[in-house]
Amino acid sequence: CETEKVFLQALVALSFSGAIGLTFLMLGCALEDYGVYWPLFVLIFHAISPIPHFIAKRVTYDSDATSSACRELAYFFTTGIVVSAFGFPVILARVAVIKWGACGLVLAGNAVIFLTIQGFFLIFGRGDDFSWEQW
Repeated sequence: CETEKVFLQALVALSFSGAIGLTFLMLGCALEDYGVYWPLFVLIFHAISPIPHFIAKRVTYDSDATSSACRELAYFFTTGIVVSAFGFPVILARVAVIKWGACGLVLAGNAVIFLTIQGFFLIFGRGDDFSWEQW
């Protein structure tokens, strides 16, 4: 019962940090000085970033191995997705589609959201009796 309470507190903290990250992202789009909603396309990167991990988790069954080619390929694709999510607003700001202040808010939101996703997998992805598969 004590572990469920700890996991529930962790889930609430992760939800709060995800909301903070989305707030930064929305502020980068919706403030009166910025008013351009192109940075919302980074939500696609946020949505697809865990997919390589899910696929590698299903394909590799031996969790005792320290490394496998499938898991390394999943790390590579996930890294590419995360770097693309950070590069997209910089490119938009560089070509003057969005302002640099909006770019900074979107980058801050990206950092918070990706740290939230990583925290979720660190806390709930251990494969014990209380894991992310229950959600």
